[in-house]
Amino acid sequence: METLAVPMLCGSGSGGVGSGLGVHRPLSRTQSSPASTSLTLPEKTLSLAPQDTSLVYDSQMLKHQCTCGDNSSHPEHAGRIQSIWSRLQERGLRGQCESIRGRKATLEELQSVHTERHVLLYGTNPLNRLKLDNRKLAGILSQRMFVMLPCGGVGVDNDTIWNESHTSTASRMAAGSVVELAFRVAKGELKNGFAVVRPPGHHAETSNPMGFCYFNSVAIAAKQLQHKLSVSKILIVDWDVHHGNGTQEVFYSDPSILYISLHRYDDGNFFPGSGSPDEVGALAGEGFNVNIAWTGGLDPPMGDAEYIAAFRSVVMPIAQEFSPDVVLVSAGFDAAEGNPAPLGGYKVSAKCFSFLTRQLMSLAGGRLVLALEGGHDLTAICDASEACVSALLGIQDPLPEEVLLQKPNANAVHSLQTVIQIQSEQQKYLQCCISSHCNQHMSPLEMILKSE
Repeated sequence: METLAVPMLCGSGSGGVGSGLGVHRPLSRTQSSPASTSLTLPEKTLSLAPQDTSLVYDSQMLKHQCTCGDNSSHPEHAGRIQSIWSRLQERGLRGQCESIRGRKATLEELQSVHTERHVLLYGTNPLNRLKLDNRKLAGILSQRMFVMLPCGGVGVDNDTIWNESHTSTASRMAAGSVVELAFRVAKGELKNGFAVVRPPGHHAETSNPMGFCYFNSVAIAAKQLQHKLSVSKILIVDWDVHHGNGTQEVFYSDPSILYISLHRYDDGNFFPGSGSPDEVGALAGEGFNVNIAWTGGLDPPMGDAEYIAAFRSVVMPIAQEFSPDVVLVSAGFDAAEGNPAPLGGYKVSAKCFSFLTRQLMSLAGGRLVLALEGGHDLTAICDASEACVSALLGIQDPLPEEVLLQKPNANAVHSLQTVIQIQSEQQKYLQCCISSHCNQHMSPLEMILKSE
């Protein structure tokens, strides 16, 4: 198993963060350790010892296309998943995985996250509406609002296209496929898996589609794991470059779901504008919402060093303390190098996504499901998907030592300091770890933080 050196962040006096990573208060048995210690993260035993990594994909999701017929006008198009599926075949990875059949999410499953109105508006097409209560449906459909897009097609907003014949089926297929894969992994029938699905889901709120998203597939999967399999604790990691506003909304007061998002924020000036570090959850869920909100624009862009630092200093320590039963990933690849500035502009490598995947595999007894979200440069999303599936299969492709030791940029350090300070104040996951021997056990990241 790959080990992860988890640095502790120590106060630097008046200019720095006065607290760092320590123990999770509810888990008093856990002791903090010197910053130089290399931790092997514990695994829960899988009862059935499953051996198979699984993939799920269905061609029905290709039919969600703008009626204008011009993919060049739409960054979220069928070629995204088609290219990924072909790449996995070309590299021989599909043959090493078990492919499971996708399925449409039921209306009941959709309503575990979304309102009935939202589900009937966007989860039905002319054919299956014949089976529903026409009186209720007629009233709801009369409220549906569409916009004419510059390309000549139709959308629910300027970005999110609508195809009356195919969008509802594709969206339900994406959600249902993620649910099916998550169920089989959670039950121990499969080891882990990757859902090659579209349209994406993490921007979809309980009653609003947006940002190419209609149904929040990962949130629906988490709800179904809670309701039908009684899964106690679920970690959702969202590394799409855009904040998952929909997922945050759904679980904001739920302490059984730990949501951690790494996203470009730029003080709220990057879409969707949500995801501030001080959005920490509410009521019983306070402290269970963690936003690693990168600020500073693209000067310089965030890359491998910054994402590795975030995992070392925030994601993995908090996740380890939470001790989830299942890990779900909103695996958007628009932080990958190659995506244009308006849609990302960062420079995370495919190897780094592989590294992040391997770290998450050390949690929850390896019960890990990745579901595709964003990412619009075809080469970048194919490279990243290939790297993540390879990691799930146990194929080692380690990052060079110089990358692992590279210092994160100053903007990233500031962003991480902010997150750690805010989360430390919650006293649910992070508490002060200043000790007399801290200075002699300081990692590269700590030294950077101490010098700021």
